[in-house]
Amino acid sequence: QVQLVESGGGLVQAGGSLRLSCAVSGRTLSNYAMGWFRQAPGKEREFVAGINWSSGIILYTDSVEGRFTISRVNDKNTLYLQMNSLKPEDTAIYYCAGRRNRFIVTRDQGTYDYWGQGTQVTVSS
Repeated sequence: QVQLVESGGGLVQAGGSLRLSCAVSGRTLSNYAMGWFRQAPGKEREFVAGINWSSGIILYTDSVEGRFTISRVNDKNTLYLQMNSLKPEDTAIYYCAGRRNRFIVTRDQGTYDYWGQGTQVTVSS
């Protein structure tokens, strides 16, 4: 029913920028809180950013605060992650996720109900 498809990953040099997109189909985006997670080789998947249904609550992990911006355009059923000033430690597979409780944002991947397949981001130095 609910499908999430990430795009926009790629190879970029340190200091560069990428914009990730997550297209949601099957349901209306405004029914869900959304989040971005990432997983680097040999590491656990971690929370990156989250946004509730109305964009009234936005959270970031400390390591990306001030560099990344999460946003959503509900009328387009699309979630975005603008990534600036990228660092090699940002290299990971990035996943978008949806949560049926649309009013709050959490950092725990176990609280999200729907997941995309991920898009690779590689930052060279």
